[in-house]
Amino acid sequence: MRWEYVNTNPDQVQYLAEALRGHSSATETDDPQNLTMLARLLVARGITEPEAAAHFLAPSLAHLHSPYLMAGVREAVDRIAAAIERKESILIYGDYDVDGTTAIIILKTAIELCGGAADFHVPHRIRDGYDMRGDVIERAAACGVHLIISVDMGIRAFGPAETAQRLGVDLIVTDHHLPGPEGLPAASVVVNPNQPGCGYPCKALCGAGVAFKLAQALLQRKLTERDLSPLLVSFMKVVAIATIADSVPLRDENRVFAKLGLEALRSAVNPGLKALLELAQVGGRPLTAGEVGFRVAPRLNAAGRMDVAQDVIELFSVKDSARAREIATRLDQLNAERQEEERRILASIESCLEAEPSLRDAFCMVIDGDGWHRGVIGITATRVVERYGRPALVISRNGEDAHGSGRSVRGFHLLNALESCSGLFTRYGGHAYAVGFSLPAERIPELRRHVDEYARARLTPADLEPVLEISDELLLDQVSPALFQSLRRLEPFGAGNHEPIFSAKAVRLVAPPRIVKDKHVKLKLAPPSENRELRTENCSYQPRRNWQKSLVFDALAWQMAERVQQAQLLPGDTLDIAFTLENNDHSEFGGLELCLRDFKKASQDLSTQKSAAAADGS
Repeated sequence: MRWEYVNTNPDQVQYLAEALRGHSSATETDDPQNLTMLARLLVARGITEPEAAAHFLAPSLAHLHSPYLMAGVREAVDRIAAAIERKESILIYGDYDVDGTTAIIILKTAIELCGGAADFHVPHRIRDGYDMRGDVIERAAACGVHLIISVDMGIRAFGPAETAQRLGVDLIVTDHHLPGPEGLPAASVVVNPNQPGCGYPCKALCGAGVAFKLAQALLQRKLTERDLSPLLVSFMKVVAIATIADSVPLRDENRVFAKLGLEALRSAVNPGLKALLELAQVGGRPLTAGEVGFRVAPRLNAAGRMDVAQDVIELFSVKDSARAREIATRLDQLNAERQEEERRILASIESCLEAEPSLRDAFCMVIDGDGWHRGVIGITATRVVERYGRPALVISRNGEDAHGSGRSVRGFHLLNALESCSGLFTRYGGHAYAVGFSLPAERIPELRRHVDEYARARLTPADLEPVLEISDELLLDQVSPALFQSLRRLEPFGAGNHEPIFSAKAVRLVAPPRIVKDKHVKLKLAPPSENRELRTENCSYQPRRNWQKSLVFDALAWQMAERVQQAQLLPGDTLDIAFTLENNDHSEFGGLELCLRDFKKASQDLSTQKSAAAADGS
C-alpha cells in the first residue's frame, strides 16, 4: 500500500490557526499545537477562511440553504399544497433501499403534518426491478390517484412519465441521480439539484436529502419558525441515516444533516427507531457515522435486499412498542441472512478468480454467476473493490437475463463507463462511484471487453495500487486526550470528510502481538528510544525536550492477524505505522488507543544508518 502525504499551504494553515485561537469556540484544551493541527486538517479539506471553518466546526440549522434555491421546489410545493387542500389522493413512489424508504417516511410525514394523506409504493427488488413502472402508474390512476411523487428515482423514467401524462396524472420527480444524455422525463415537475440549470449550492444530496428539502419548503408554509426548527431537527435523525448510508460527501448541507441528526438520535422517541437502535446496540448514547453505516443502515437496507422494503416504512410509522420490536427483530434476521448470502457469493467470486486469473487482472473487473441474489450483489461489489483496489461489476445471471451492480475507485467515473456502451443495456443508471444495470446475459462478454478497454485508456497501474492518504506525521508522545478532543470537532467522518490518518516513524514494539478473536491483533507500541534521531520534516508537531519514556499505547489492528503473523513481529522491532486515534470507553481498560491502518517494518535501525554514514565518510 502506498502512503501519500497531504500537502497544505503553510501560510494558509498559520492564518487559519490564528483565527481559530481568537474564535469564541476555542476551548482551554485547544493548545496552540492542537489548533495548528486542526487548521492543517481544515485546509486539507479546502477550508481556508475563518467563517467557513466556523460553519464546518459548528453546523447549525441556520446553515441550511433555502429550499427554494432548488429548481422545481416552488412548483412542487404549490401542487402538493393544492392536493392537500382538495383532499386528493397522493402516492409516493420510492426506491427499496435505505435512501428511498427514508425519503418516503420524510415526505409522507410532512404531508400528514400539513393535513394531507399519502399512500406509498415501494417496488420489489426482484419482481419489479429498479425505477418507476408504467403499470404501477396505471393502477394508481385507476384508483383515483391524481398526484404521484417519486423519491430517490425517476430522473430517467421516460416511459412512466409519458404514461402519467397520458392518464392525466401529475408526476413530481424528486431524485438526486444524474440525468441521462436524453435530458429530463416529461414530468409535471422535476426536483433534482443535478438537473441542468439548477443553481442549488449543494449538489451532492442523497434522495432523502432532496425529499427533506421539499418537506422543509412545504412545512415552512404551514408553521412558524419557532415550531419549524424542532421539527426539522427531528426529521434530521432519518436524513442523517440516509445521508451516511448513501455515502454522499459529508460537506455543506450533508454535514449539517449528519451532525445534527447524529446528536438527535441519542434521544430518539419514535418507537420503531428506538427499537432499531436498541437491537443494533447503539441506543441511548451518542452515535458515530461509522455506527450508523455499519450497524443501523444495513438492518434497514436488508428489508429491500432480501424481502419487501415496506417493513421499513411500517417500522417508522408504528406506535406500539411491541410491534416495533417485532419489526426491528425481523429486520435484524434479514440482515443476518444478507450477511450469509454475501459470504456465499464472495466465496463463489474467489473460486471464479482462481479458475480464471485474467478476471482479476482486468482494470475493471466484471464477474458473473448463476442465481446470485440480486439484493446482495451491490454490497458484494463493494467488497471486491476493497480487496482488489479496482472498479468492479458483479452480475447475477438468471436464464437469458442478467442484472448487475458496480462500484468504483477514485478517479474513475463508473457511470460514464456504462454510458460509453449504453447500447448493451436494457436499463442502467447511477453515478460516478455506484451503478446498477440490466442486460441480456449473452452480452456479458462484450461488456467485459469494453469496460476493461475503457478503464485501461483512463487508468494506470499506479491508479490501481491501494493508497493510504496520510494527514500528517505525528509523534507518539504528542498523542493526548486534548488532541483527541480537538480532532473530534471534525466529526462526523465519512465520505468527503475522512477520519485523519497519521503516521509515526520507528515506533517500538514492546510486547508480543496478541491475537484477538482469530482475526484481529493488539500491539503495544512506544515512542522510539532516546538515542533515536527522528526525521520530522513532514511533521507539524515538534518533539518535546523530555520524552515520555513510560508512554505505551495499545494499537488495534483489525483483520490483520494473518499479516502480523507473516511479518513475524517480535518485541524490540521498530515499525513505521499509519493510524487513527480512538478512545476506548471501557470502565476498566479505557483510554486513548491507536487504530492501526497499515504498518511497515522500519527499513533500517538508525544506529545502522549512522554506521553506514561513518563508513562512507572514512
